[in-house]
Amino acid sequence: MPSTATAAPRRKKTSRRDEEAPLIPILARKVREIEAKAQRAKLGPTNRVKFQVIAFLVREERARVKADAEVTDAARVELLKRLDGVATILAKTAARDTSLIQLLEADQATSPVAKRMRRDWLLESGAELAPEELVITDIAPIVQTPVVPAALAEKQVTPPAVESRLLASPFLAPDLTPRPAAVPRRRLDGWELMGPLYKAFESGAGGGAATMELPPTPEYDHISPKGREVMVHQSRFVEAVRSGHRSFLLADEPGLGKTAQSVLAASVADAYPLLVVVPNVVKMNWAREVERWTPQRRAAVIQGDGADIDAFADVFIVNYEILDRHLSWLGSIGLKGMVVDEAHFIKNLSSQRSQNVLALAARIRESARDPLMLALTGTPLINDVEDFDAIWRFLGWTNGEKPEPELMEKLDATGLTPADKSFYAEAREAVISMGIVRRKKKDVAADLPDKLIADLPVQLDDEFGRGIRAAERELGERMAAKYRRIVEARTAAHGTSAGGSLSSSKGIDDDIVRLVAHNELEESKAAGAGGDNVFTMVRKIGQAKALLAADYAAQLQRSVGKVVFFAKHVDVMDQAEAHFAAAGIKSVSIRGDQTTPVRQQAIDAFNTDPEVGVAVCSLTAAGVGVNLQVASNVVLAELSWTAAEQTQAIDRVHRIGQDEPVTAWRIIAAHTLDTKIAELIDQKQGLAARALDGEAVAEEPGESVQMAALMHLLREALGAK
Repeated sequence: MPSTATAAPRRKKTSRRDEEAPLIPILARKVREIEAKAQRAKLGPTNRVKFQVIAFLVREERARVKADAEVTDAARVELLKRLDGVATILAKTAARDTSLIQLLEADQATSPVAKRMRRDWLLESGAELAPEELVITDIAPIVQTPVVPAALAEKQVTPPAVESRLLASPFLAPDLTPRPAAVPRRRLDGWELMGPLYKAFESGAGGGAATMELPPTPEYDHISPKGREVMVHQSRFVEAVRSGHRSFLLADEPGLGKTAQSVLAASVADAYPLLVVVPNVVKMNWAREVERWTPQRRAAVIQGDGADIDAFADVFIVNYEILDRHLSWLGSIGLKGMVVDEAHFIKNLSSQRSQNVLALAARIRESARDPLMLALTGTPLINDVEDFDAIWRFLGWTNGEKPEPELMEKLDATGLTPADKSFYAEAREAVISMGIVRRKKKDVAADLPDKLIADLPVQLDDEFGRGIRAAERELGERMAAKYRRIVEARTAAHGTSAGGSLSSSKGIDDDIVRLVAHNELEESKAAGAGGDNVFTMVRKIGQAKALLAADYAAQLQRSVGKVVFFAKHVDVMDQAEAHFAAAGIKSVSIRGDQTTPVRQQAIDAFNTDPEVGVAVCSLTAAGVGVNLQVASNVVLAELSWTAAEQTQAIDRVHRIGQDEPVTAWRIIAAHTLDTKIAELIDQKQGLAARALDGEAVAEEPGESVQMAALMHLLREALGAK
């Protein structure tokens, strides 16, 4: 295809359009979509491609308008002015996210996705394209990435016991299953589909819970070991595996027994040897669940370099942090299945953690016929619907650029294209049918007690509290000064007040507010613990609340029994533990820097020892996969930055096995940024409700909690309501 900087598509005016440049309104609409995403820090891979296509179509259209002899001079000036407006928005967006600048320099659609996007927009504008531009060749077959990248080669270990296993069975059983014939060309092969698939979930198109059709509960329970019984929702999932389905995003709400379902699914599918990748905190719990539900199978927990591993085990359990050194031998022992627990941990595709998981998954799908692939997470969407990307890749449903053949066939069978409004509901159902299973507690565990979140405002009236409020005002004024400098510069440049989206009360430009807040957030991330920024501010608030929260937890423990105390920072946990000790209350600690045996010992002590009254837990280290349902009261001494993290923490207690109503007490510092953060967290529940549960929930502001909190401080400093 010729460079878009020098050649324009062949087109002629059509009767259905009376504009000289019908492409410009399309570009204007698309660039506003990109701008909105950038303001909310949600520019995923699909939107980056869209940004690039807009950039080179603007150049292409500008060249066409200048060369079109049929356009009057006045009309040409007006059209070029409109194109400059689109280009200005591109430049502003690139200023917010400097990684976009290199995309502005591209002069042609190089990827098939970009080519399809360009073609679709031109056809929408009424353009007539050359035959070679209508047919976009399929994406070339992906060259399989080695399981062990060169950078990790020196880190690889092979435990002696594994060498013995490989020597005992040096050849894997051959797979004689006939390979499918080459996939025929499909009707939707030429369409860009990833963006529409994300949009289908983001809008909750079609409504309804995101759960594939599952088989009915069998008349007899043939899978539970003696003395145990699976619940109805668990049995139906396992029956889906028995019927032949092999890839699942098991997104049941936290506390509904995803671990047990996965263990039983592996047994039914005979998916051994099975690899389970988990957060470090739950390794021992997984080994116990394997023994509990499939006592005839052996589980090996990999620690460090795996020197003491049972290499002839059926299930290998490894945490994300040490997976990188075990890639080589895990990729060579003939795994028949893989489970990724808390799968939202792999959402960042640029992280080594995600790359390790995806490389192993690709090797398993390549070497095993119909392996069992399970992604487990009760909170798959943290910030944006594109959090699905890595999970879908792990499951083999997409490759990031397009759906894989099985999903493509389902989409093709709808008879629709993204140009049809009804496509989105059908596309959502097609993806769900690939293996999304999402059940809510209220629907499948009717006997599970209610859950209540209660806010307890506390006054920080001491010198520490006054210092925090002063620091907040100083941060707001610092951002306000930046805001005013930008407004003055724009006024001087244009001779008028700055344009943009103005609030009706104080004439505040929301675009500049977002820009200043975004810059402050990036500077805060770079500074870390240095200086006064939004992160150090929240930490100081946590420190100021620590003894107040601990004192409330102590009073609660004396009246109701066991209490789970969550905090985000180590020093807050330290203060709480010292307070409990001084009050004569025995406590245990669950932290990220503990070894697996020590952490499990603390969990067991809290659950079984009547003398232990409080579990002091890290929000990040103990917020997933831990069962603490012996308690029914949770104290959140510090707030999280995400609604998902708060939900996960509370659901350590509100889960199957709980027989009392659960109350989560949020300790909130009144008249500080803490109050706004609590409000923002509560607003962040809409995405999962729409995408996974099909609820008609209005779309909340898309900024991260950090961004929204900074924007709030800035508006307060500017005097906005």
